[in-house]
Amino acid sequence: MKGKKLTFLLFFFAAICSCGSQASKNQLDDSGKKGSNNNAQPSVSDASTTDNNVSLRPEDEKKYYVLIETSYGNMVAELYNETPLHRDNFIKLVKEGFYDGLLFHRVINNFMIQGGDPESRNAKPGQMLGNGSLGYTIPAEFVKGLIHRKGALAAARMGDNVNPRKESSSCQFYIVQGNVWPADQLQMMSYQMGRAFDQQQMEVYTTVGGTPHLDYDYTVFGQVIEGLDVIDKIAAVKCGAADRPVKDVKMKISIIER
Repeated sequence: MKGKKLTFLLFFFAAICSCGSQASKNQLDDSGKKGSNNNAQPSVSDASTTDNNVSLRPEDEKKYYVLIETSYGNMVAELYNETPLHRDNFIKLVKEGFYDGLLFHRVINNFMIQGGDPESRNAKPGQMLGNGSLGYTIPAEFVKGLIHRKGALAAARMGDNVNPRKESSSCQFYIVQGNVWPADQLQMMSYQMGRAFDQQQMEVYTTVGGTPHLDYDYTVFGQVIEGLDVIDKIAAVKCGAADRPVKDVKMKISIIER
């Protein structure tokens, strides 16, 4: 990778996107530049072997919540106990105030909003962002049932070609907006991916919406439970090069009790 910089990218499965011509806009290569569609599909062939298969939402465990404040409104997200490595890392950074003043530096309407790059703090207008790291990665925690529905809080990561274990960024995350998908398009996507969607996925993506092609390929470690409209507002902002909002969208994150 040029300059050996780490670029935390989300790769898009665009062959059957309901946005039509919008799909090609969302193709990125490892350099962060617009690329071709030829190698854009994330590899999910081994996803079933990496599921943790733990029971979801044990009632006897404490639940953790974070408040994400922005100029477009606030979001409340629950962190999943089923992904303890990601949960604990996120809580640690939040308590240290790491995210306060950072930007949602990469925003793509009908897909996701991404932030957490330490280089985005006090970044100059037009400065390229997305390479920032804290110098470590987090092992993937793919849990059956934790999927990319609208509002999912998930970890960004480097591409499969340099990160075959799909380990997560130490700090960069994204929040899913996505689309509502017709059942026939989901079935076509499933065929092209070589992996069937289960009943839960079909129900969620045909009603609530999300980004189904990322399931079990990027770690989902939380869910926005309040402020889904804020995701839509941020996703709709005007963006420039590398999908960075023209007007900075800053965040502040804190732990809250519910």
